[in-house]
Amino acid sequence: MGGWMAFAYGGGAVVLAFLAGWLGHRLRYTRLHGLARDLRAQFLADARREADDILKGARLEAKETALQVRQQSEAEAERLRADLARRQEVVDQRETGLIRKVEFLDQKESRLDRLDQELKDRQTEIAGKSLEINALQTKQRERLEEISGLSAEEALRRLTEELVDSARQHAAREVKKIQIETERTAKRQAQKILALAVQRYAAQHVAEESVSVVGLPGDEMKGRIIGREGRNIRAFEEATGVDVIIDDTPEAVILSAFDPVRREVAAQALQNLIKDGRIHPGRIEEVVERARLEMSERLREIGEQACLEAGITNLHDDMVPYIGRLNYRTSYGQNLLSHSKEVSAICGIIASELGLDPRLARRCGFLHDIGKSVDHEVDGPHGLIGGRICRKFGECETVVNAVEAHHADVEPDSPYAFLTAAADAASASRPGARRESLESYITRLENLEKIANNFPGVQKSYAIQAGREIRILVDNAKVSDDEAALLAEEISRRIEAELDYPGQIKIMVIRETRATAVAR
Repeated sequence: MGGWMAFAYGGGAVVLAFLAGWLGHRLRYTRLHGLARDLRAQFLADARREADDILKGARLEAKETALQVRQQSEAEAERLRADLARRQEVVDQRETGLIRKVEFLDQKESRLDRLDQELKDRQTEIAGKSLEINALQTKQRERLEEISGLSAEEALRRLTEELVDSARQHAAREVKKIQIETERTAKRQAQKILALAVQRYAAQHVAEESVSVVGLPGDEMKGRIIGREGRNIRAFEEATGVDVIIDDTPEAVILSAFDPVRREVAAQALQNLIKDGRIHPGRIEEVVERARLEMSERLREIGEQACLEAGITNLHDDMVPYIGRLNYRTSYGQNLLSHSKEVSAICGIIASELGLDPRLARRCGFLHDIGKSVDHEVDGPHGLIGGRICRKFGECETVVNAVEAHHADVEPDSPYAFLTAAADAASASRPGARRESLESYITRLENLEKIANNFPGVQKSYAIQAGREIRILVDNAKVSDDEAALLAEEISRRIEAELDYPGQIKIMVIRETRATAVAR
């Protein structure tokens, strides 16, 4: 009984506590709900007031913007109206001008029509007069032919001959005048520059030739060189490509080959074999191969030394041996490497005097004969061969043209080409620079005199100064003073076209008048 009472009291207490909590929560909810409702009403009121303010401001701004747009539109419309008025005024002016031009063209067309009619009338009149003139000319020609006894063709031929003779006389006088004026300035200056260049470069007159004779310690060495049944000499000739001539010359063997480098290799190999003493086919091949390698190194060393002496830089490495080969090539007894260095120096001096680039000029002169290092192996003029070599190894077109044009194989296109040709001629033609055989020397003199004697009016010609000058005596009755200058030019061009010669040849035409009287 007591337990049930306790349970009832406890349950009642729980219910009372639940009711008290629910009532408290309800009261708080009601109070918070009222506060939220009041806040919402206040927010709504504030939002409405703010929206009204924004709407009023927007309306005011829209009114102001509309006013500004309207003002701008009115201003733009006013500007367009003014521009349209100006354009209309311009159009009106142009229309007025066009009307005036049309009226002027109409007047001009009318005037041209009148002139055209007048011109047609004039042409008709001229045609009639032309017929009358032709008839008069025909009558006059017939009358002149009757009086002179010459036909029109004969008279024209004679007149043409007189005009040609007069033109020749005038041309001869002009040539002589130009020569005199040119010689007063250019020749004196050119001689001065060339003389200065040659004097400033000191070199031996004739360079020594490449070696072709090998000395022996004794004549018994000839038999060892020949070998049993000639096997040693055959092996040596096959390995070197030269001919070995063993004759009665004491203590000497002659090596004969067109290629000077190959001959030098053979001479060096033979000297090494003689020093070694072991001469047999196997040893010969070994020594010749070693001599060939040594020659390749020697060619490079000679080329490098020549470049250093001439002041030539930035030359392609594969081009240096070609320079070295020139040391074993000669032209009329003149060593080509020495000649190239001399031409290089002369080119540099002349270029400095003329205000050109001396380094480029020296390079042109130094490489001008490089084609001769291989001209016995390659067909063609050595100038064109040298040009191909220079172009292959990256030389500039100025140098290539100077190399190709120094013997007129191509047309010169720069002052350096003319300068190279002049320096080459100066080096080749100075006294003692070259040697030539007696036979070729006499032939050249005879050809010079033969060419001069073929011209009309020439009585006698004499080649003097070792073929550097030719003096021509002419008939004073057939050749005048003016024609003498023209004759000299024609002979010089004929010599240039038909003869090959180093340097230059001076042509002197001599015309004299002799008067003779006898005192009794």
